[in-house]
Amino acid sequence: MLSKPQWIENLSQQYSSFSLINFDVIKDNIADIDEAENANYIIHMASIASPSFYRQFPLETMEANTTGLKKIIEFYKDKPIKGLLMFSTSEIYGDPTPENIPTSEEYRGNVASIGPRACYDEAKRFAETLCYNYANAYNMPITLVRPFNNYGPGMSIYDKRVPADFAQAVIHKRAIEILSDGRPTRTFCYIADAIAGYLLALTYGKFDVFNIGYDGNEHSIIELAKQYVTIAKSCFNYDIEIKFEQPTDKEYLTDNPNRRCPIIRKARERLAYQPEITLEVGLEKYLTFLIEA
Repeated sequence: MLSKPQWIENLSQQYSSFSLINFDVIKDNIADIDEAENANYIIHMASIASPSFYRQFPLETMEANTTGLKKIIEFYKDKPIKGLLMFSTSEIYGDPTPENIPTSEEYRGNVASIGPRACYDEAKRFAETLCYNYANAYNMPITLVRPFNNYGPGMSIYDKRVPADFAQAVIHKRAIEILSDGRPTRTFCYIADAIAGYLLALTYGKFDVFNIGYDGNEHSIIELAKQYVTIAKSCFNYDIEIKFEQPTDKEYLTDNPNRRCPIIRKARERLAYQPEITLEVGLEKYLTFLIEA
């Protein structure tokens, strides 16, 4: 499972102040990392996020989000850190009821505790509770973010989530395959907008939880596929077809949310978060990056 994008490798080669360490957040000792005690900001992102992959490693996924997170918080609970950012997920909402879409941070969720996606969803829910109680007990500046469908440069075309699958089809000049009826809807947040939100949350300095995503129009999976086809033709002169196929994985669609769209009012008001990049612009940027890389 260990892999590093080339751009991260390049950073470690170009900047002496940047160091990259392979670390098992479940088993390894944080104190063994040079300068760990002097950290000002800590970001916990140590979990597989793609369902196709985390379902292959359910126990490791749960451990990274619970045991691994607890080790980090324990290490820093008495240290004068400025911020600890824990990446939760919009998956903690499960499949929201229609009256709760768009979805605010106050929605408690409609989540399956048993099933192929539960190892990720329920581990993240427990992680939020863990952060909440440590923040209260030790006055720690822990902030939680719930990402909504990020995409863009840095997302591997082998990620196996929809934006990456469709991008891979364009790059390889083959048909886009939709493994559902194409009707589930999502909003999609370009990575530059998402990172701006995460950095604002990291420096917030106190406990809170924020939806981070794009709150514009929802797009169905078939609409998303058509966007890829249009951009492939207009920007790269590729003719790409769309096909409906049956997934070979029988649990591919089990507990898959039908809709996902955030309310980001709290992030706008408290973080001054302002996502701006539309899906059309973001997809063109993503595909251009991949083709020119």
